[in-house]
Amino acid sequence: MPVETEARGRVLVVTIRREEKRNAIDQDIADGISAALDRLDDDPELWVGVLTGTATVFSAGSDLATSRGGSAATERGGEYGVIRRDRIKPLIAAVEGPALGGGFEIVLACDLVVAARDASFGLPEVTRGLVPTCGGLFRTPRALPLNVAREMLLTGARLDPERAYALGLVNVVAEPGGAVDAALALAERICAAAPIGARASLRALETTVAEQDDLGWEATTVATSTIAQSDDMREGVLAFFEKREPRWTGR
Repeated sequence: MPVETEARGRVLVVTIRREEKRNAIDQDIADGISAALDRLDDDPELWVGVLTGTATVFSAGSDLATSRGGSAATERGGEYGVIRRDRIKPLIAAVEGPALGGGFEIVLACDLVVAARDASFGLPEVTRGLVPTCGGLFRTPRALPLNVAREMLLTGARLDPERAYALGLVNVVAEPGGAVDAALALAERICAAAPIGARASLRALETTVAEQDDLGWEATTVATSTIAQSDDMREGVLAFFEKREPRWTGR
């Protein structure tokens, strides 16, 4: 199965397993994540979710070989089964290895972040003639200082866990291989609180911070339309598949 689930007490661990493709998200993965998060939201015995990848990579984002210009999506969860989901229970990202592009946007869609010391975060779309389409354009400056977000969006620079922790993106830094265990420990701390209070607090917080989401999605649509027919977008994707440096023309 490309997405595995395991209930550990009141915590549901959701694991993306497509390591041969760097856990790139296709429709099967999106459907699997969506089904797992449906279970989390709908099962009263589950109080917290942990979303993780494999030992060497969290996710490289959209599978460009199958996405055809869009991101795999589901009715209830939106892109990747999670990006636009109206969740009612806390979700923790447990990150080992790179979380890039859509992988980082999945992290930004979670409530808390645990990262192993060998993790990294990045939005490399600009180096491929693309723009982030799954919330990265407005959730990155929400989670990080504005100039750090600008640097990531304009250069494709990666962020390491220690700096991400210092900047407030990461809640816990773990040793390599320990992200899930650290996330479970954090989940147990949440489970020790009253679940109704935790959910009400999460909903109130999300309502406040997501007040400008509609504007963010509109701006993302404009940015996507701007590059959609460009020569640079076609060149960037072609160069990616041919494993060479792109030759930009600015057209």
